[in-house]
Amino acid sequence: MTEKEKRAKGFLYDANYDKELLSEIAHCWDLCSELNMTSHRDSQKRTELLGKILGKAGKDINVVSPFYCDYGYNVYVGDYFFANRNCQILDGCAVTFGDHVFIAPNCVFTTAEHAIDAGQRNAGLEVALPITVGNNVWFGAGVIVLGGVTIGDNAVIGAGSVVTKDIPSNVVACGVPCKVMRAITEEDKKRYPTAP
Repeated sequence: MTEKEKRAKGFLYDANYDKELLSEIAHCWDLCSELNMTSHRDSQKRTELLGKILGKAGKDINVVSPFYCDYGYNVYVGDYFFANRNCQILDGCAVTFGDHVFIAPNCVFTTAEHAIDAGQRNAGLEVALPITVGNNVWFGAGVIVLGGVTIGDNAVIGAGSVVTKDIPSNVVACGVPCKVMRAITEEDKKRYPTAP
């Protein structure tokens, strides 16, 4: 069984020394470097590059540079996706975003979970656990989402949170570790002033 096959089955795999995986990472990093050097005014080229990087790129997506991911083909992005500066996705396995997902600067989505045993860790072994994000989710600045997590539709994740467990739909959640603070209600439509 190859390391890539082990990874796909959720087994410990060699994420650090396997030549096939290292080659795939290098290819993705090259594409990310090209994206990061492409002007935001050149939306056509940026869209083409994102199409090469991502496993799925929905319509009307905007990714502000710098942007980083490891493989790219494991990242699935819905429509109307926005990721602000310094979004990092460690996509050893699937990272799936629904439609209308907004990501503030300096957010990290990491499927990688390194071995706890030092000998296994030093041998480059880790597992990859998927991340699933629903529709209409907003991530505040500096959020970290760990592997194995599902975040429901319409959730708001507060700045600086570390998401270690599933978050249900229609809630505001924040903290380290991230916890549900309250439900989103009709009153939230009145939270901010609107022009007359």
